[in-house]
Amino acid sequence: MTAPKKIRLNKSDKQLILQYSDGEFSLPAEYLRVYSPSAEVRGHGAGEGNLVSGKINVGIDKVAAAGRYALQIFFDDGHDSGIYTWAYLRELCEQKAQKWQAYLERLQKEGMGRDPDESPVKFIGG
Repeated sequence: MTAPKKIRLNKSDKQLILQYSDGEFSLPAEYLRVYSPSAEVRGHGAGEGNLVSGKINVGIDKVAAAGRYALQIFFDDGHDSGIYTWAYLRELCEQKAQKWQAYLERLQKEGMGRDPDESPVKFIGG
């Protein structure tokens, strides 16, 4: 898999913009964070991995080359252990709509949310 022709970090919009010969893709920081290829997120075996919630406000501090095959993304919540290969970044670009919908459905199923200030506890008046 080839690297993007151009990589741009838009900190104010919390977006990583990847330009390929066949188009440009914009990946939100929250999306990249919840789909981090790190063991912390993906888990150590088969299965869905660990569900990351409460990252609606996460941003990206910086990105750096990881050899000639990947990017390392440094998020402002301290997470920086995922190495995003060129192939995985392209997959995230091409499957963004499906992956995002699957993430939202999984959050709902688990009773979790995107906002870190949301309470998972439902209070019933009494």
